[in-house]
Amino acid sequence: MSQLRDIFSDRKGPLLIDAAGAHDAASFFDHVQRMAEQLSAAGVRCVASRLDNGRDWLALDLALRQLGLVHVPAPIFFSPAQVNHLLASSGADVWVGQQSPGDAWTSVGAGLWINSDHRDTRQSLPPGIACITYTSGTTGQPKGVCLAENSLLAVAQSLVDAMQSLDVRRHLCLLPMATLLENVAGVYAPLISGAEVAVPSLAEIGYSGASGIDVPKLLHCLHRYQPESIILVPQLLLAIVAAAENGIPPPPSLKFIAVGGARVGESLLARAAALGLPVFEGYGMSECASVVTLNRPGFSKPGSAGQVLPHASIRLSADGEIHVSGATYLGYVGDGEHAAGEYATGDLGEMDNEGFLYIRGRRRNVFITSYGRNVNPEWVEAELVQHPLIAQAVVYGEARPSNAAVIVPRRADISAAAIASALREVNAGLPDYARVEHVVCADAPFDMSNGQLTANGRPRRDAIWHIYGAAVSRLYDLPSENHS
Repeated sequence: MSQLRDIFSDRKGPLLIDAAGAHDAASFFDHVQRMAEQLSAAGVRCVASRLDNGRDWLALDLALRQLGLVHVPAPIFFSPAQVNHLLASSGADVWVGQQSPGDAWTSVGAGLWINSDHRDTRQSLPPGIACITYTSGTTGQPKGVCLAENSLLAVAQSLVDAMQSLDVRRHLCLLPMATLLENVAGVYAPLISGAEVAVPSLAEIGYSGASGIDVPKLLHCLHRYQPESIILVPQLLLAIVAAAENGIPPPPSLKFIAVGGARVGESLLARAAALGLPVFEGYGMSECASVVTLNRPGFSKPGSAGQVLPHASIRLSADGEIHVSGATYLGYVGDGEHAAGEYATGDLGEMDNEGFLYIRGRRRNVFITSYGRNVNPEWVEAELVQHPLIAQAVVYGEARPSNAAVIVPRRADISAAAIASALREVNAGLPDYARVEHVVCADAPFDMSNGQLTANGRPRRDAIWHIYGAAVSRLYDLPSENHS
């Protein structure tokens, strides 16, 4: 871990900050060394982990980088079945976590478990692999993306170079550290730049369950750590914007609020701008080692995903699909090696003459109405969830004369009449072919635990349709204009 190890040599002052206080570089590096020695003694090949945000998560990750081994972070929200799939498909021989993942694992120390089979699976993984990040994909079966260390560090260094003018001195990790975006952009990049990294536990941040967030706790965390940069998914941004609009703003220390993981509605960006919040949208994916494009001060256009970062290049195919080169993945677990070169993202985009990328949705999600109009559902959904009564929405309309949505109201006591009124307000700002005519109110929120939401907050359309598709289809046979 040449680059990452170098950050410790001349560091002065705090390196990490958590609820226990500040940890300087020397003491933290000792912690990394002890963990590396413990792992080396255990004969480690590939290590899976499930740890809360904090010092131990980063120490484990850096110890594995130092040893040149493979880290397989298991997202906190993964179900037992998904964890078992992760362990079996990656061939991890060591597990780091508070509890054993199963009967085949034997404890060899506090929080350290070894697979009884103790298989050497290194040869089944691509050469040069440092990390396997599991994405939720479009089904409940997680997919393992194999990444090399040089790709991870190339993205981190690219972000450092792009953000140099801001001179950010403290980043606060608000996403789970097992999330590749936070790992690369929120940990590696700040450490390389010499900034401090605040790593409170997920409970201190305010996470509850798989996707719930306690907004007062989140705001308290922001004010306690006084960060200069944070990374958010759109739902967290919406929570912070809504709180600020109600007189509870985030701390003035913030210089840079990055938002990504899913499409951000332009109205939400406008609300953030009206509050003076330094919000900048970016774009990336696990297969490209996280961030590919980014808006930043002096180089920003609202509604765009920003300009391409130095480590990457983008080409648009004839039908507008985004192809990315630079720091691409080594392959998927079990699928063999990925040929070096372009990665076809499946996303549709446009590039203006200044190099700003505009995301137009997923290629496979665009549907065609019975009138022959192409509709990007993510665009409509992003507008729906800006309404104060609508928490989540998924839009359908393939081969139909009008569009339908499965909606999760923001509160259980919101009436069908209120949802219908909210829908009319949103529709007023949409062209006729994009408006939503039919509505089904979901029985429960779309959640990672029920398989209806991905790790970065995107809805699993097929899973939601499996539950509500019949109800949606019936509405097209009814005469009323809106239904719930």
